[in-house]
Amino acid sequence: DVRIAGGSVPWSTNFDIYRVPVDGSGAPVNLTAANQAWDAYPVPSPDGKTLYYLAMKTPGFEADRFAIMALDLATGATREVDPKWDRSPGGLAISADGRTLYATADDEGQHPLFAIDAASGKVSQLVGNGTVNDFSLAAGKLLLARDDLKRPADLYTLDLGRARADGEGLQQVTHFNAEDLKQAKVGDFQFFDFAGWNNETVQGYVVKPVDYQPGKTYPVAFIIHGGPQGAMSNGWSYRWNPQTYAGQGFAVVTINFHGSTGYGQQFTDAISGDWGGKPLEDLKLGWKAALEKYKFLDGNRACALGASYGGYMVYWMAGVWNQPWKCLVDHDGVFDARMMYYATEELWFEEKENGGPQFEVPQNYEKFNPIDHVKDWRVPMLVVHSGDDFRIPITQGLGAFTALQRRGIPSEFLTFPDENHWVLKPHNSV
Repeated sequence: DVRIAGGSVPWSTNFDIYRVPVDGSGAPVNLTAANQAWDAYPVPSPDGKTLYYLAMKTPGFEADRFAIMALDLATGATREVDPKWDRSPGGLAISADGRTLYATADDEGQHPLFAIDAASGKVSQLVGNGTVNDFSLAAGKLLLARDDLKRPADLYTLDLGRARADGEGLQQVTHFNAEDLKQAKVGDFQFFDFAGWNNETVQGYVVKPVDYQPGKTYPVAFIIHGGPQGAMSNGWSYRWNPQTYAGQGFAVVTINFHGSTGYGQQFTDAISGDWGGKPLEDLKLGWKAALEKYKFLDGNRACALGASYGGYMVYWMAGVWNQPWKCLVDHDGVFDARMMYYATEELWFEEKENGGPQFEVPQNYEKFNPIDHVKDWRVPMLVVHSGDDFRIPITQGLGAFTALQRRGIPSEFLTFPDENHWVLKPHNSV
């Protein structure tokens, strides 16, 4: 899939799929020109008659639901394979007989592997608990990488003749980290549901600290995920891993607020235009629910931390909900919504989330702008911002740090000159 948008690249998400002769004998042909939104991940059927691919329907949006489409290569007719499946799958694979498609998708705190009937669109879960990162199909078996909150990825095979959602037919074939894991301690975790904004069900989870002892209370790391259309799920991370905090003696609480993925497209869409509204209400209600349910959480020793949108929310909370927190940590967050529009390389993202360009709807950018509440900041903060971040440029973090210093609030600034919107290099990560 390719995006050919010329000067409009910063405000276009119109990726298309092209057919190109492998010998270079003809010009590329755009197969998805009719759809002005994102088309991606093409997979041909074994008989060469059908091209399956994923397509969004909303132009200028990265977090719309990916529908599975089938394109008849002879007639050009398209149909949606899975119109009743309210999940957004990742890349596709297809069985040797062309009858079954395979894909992963966020699903209520997990990231399972699914089988989709190519004719009917019926969806079956093959591997449920944890996160399936990637997979490859051959000879009636799937080779997949799988991890969860307590262990990093290993490779497994899944015999499709025996596959069931309970893990039947799944065989572990690598043990890369077995020796290291024997020496490492991790905290147990538990998902919980609560009534969030508008009394709608919202999910979160807690991680107990390493060497947890019943009857004791523990300080809390309250982690706020980014995206914002993403989720904190049952998976291993080399960036924002809850076990990092559990290993230091903290309990962890995290909430998949309105806007998160894996709970249906309406739930995901709920955040657009309301960055500081419904999600903040969910965070408040989730924090309250966690304190009531888990008595080992010490609500008087809690720090809120977040990156990207999570960093935006930390800056927002610093002005409008700072009462519970002893400290705040902000990583690559949005401090000034107005300047963010003119500085980011993703104008399409800003325009979708705020209902248009800043110069047309300035009031939308000011509605939940953290910079307007600096007078109410009071909590000590660590600001982390990378030098090569073009998504949310470093001036956003520098501005927040200036605000903290000028207000006389204890604060520190940490930068990685050689990182972008993510800290990716192992030494920097440590």
